[in-house]
Amino acid sequence: MFSLTRTAFRNLSVRWFSSSTSLQAPTVAVVLSGSGVYDGSEIHEASAALVSLTRDGADVVCFAPDAPQMHVIDHTKGAPSEHDTRNVLAESARISRGNIKPLTELTSGVADAVFFPGGFGAAKNLSDFAVKGADMTVNSEVERVIKEFHGSKKPIGFCCIAPMLAAKVLGGSGVTITLGKADDGSGKWPYAGSIEAAKALGANTVEKAVDEVVVDEANKVVTSPAFMYEGKFHEIHDGVAKAISTLLGMI
Repeated sequence: MFSLTRTAFRNLSVRWFSSSTSLQAPTVAVVLSGSGVYDGSEIHEASAALVSLTRDGADVVCFAPDAPQMHVIDHTKGAPSEHDTRNVLAESARISRGNIKPLTELTSGVADAVFFPGGFGAAKNLSDFAVKGADMTVNSEVERVIKEFHGSKKPIGFCCIAPMLAAKVLGGSGVTITLGKADDGSGKWPYAGSIEAAKALGANTVEKAVDEVVVDEANKVVTSPAFMYEGKFHEIHDGVAKAISTLLGMI
């Protein structure tokens, strides 16, 4: 009798522990590249990602390179601000409300997935795509993070121009991404030239609308166009939210 009771208690304990473990909130790393569309993270994309992650029950940890920005853009003029320098980590902290860590501290062991918002910072501070195009290089820490999560088979998400990072780092693995749609003359897809650059790096590209995502199941990569499309704020927010929901579903 006592033996049966003890066995039943042990089985109940195992079931409770398994259930508690499965209900544990996932941790998602968000890699920022500054603050502001023309020289850092696209703020609306970053905000949409953070809102969607916590709304869906994830714990979020933000990271950024502790390095100088390529340059500083006066966003009222769209032109470089002469003699002004800023740090990517310090600027990214504006978006994360100060709660941020250097990218050197991000490993695949501290998060269940990682997400890269877009903005020109992804093409200027996380890589030099804005300057070199298909001859781009990726920040060594960014490359390490992408390779670590990929090697650990943990989901990686990108939006806007950030999928170019995946094209460069994972092009050899035949990664499939979206950078939106080809130029149709409407002016709605001003950065469509990036599609050919991604193909040149070995990536497969799929044309998608702002409210769609591409899922590469083999490489566990999720991408969405976001502000590659000249859309309204809510359109970009909804598209990023869909990418985040898909990313979390792959954990």
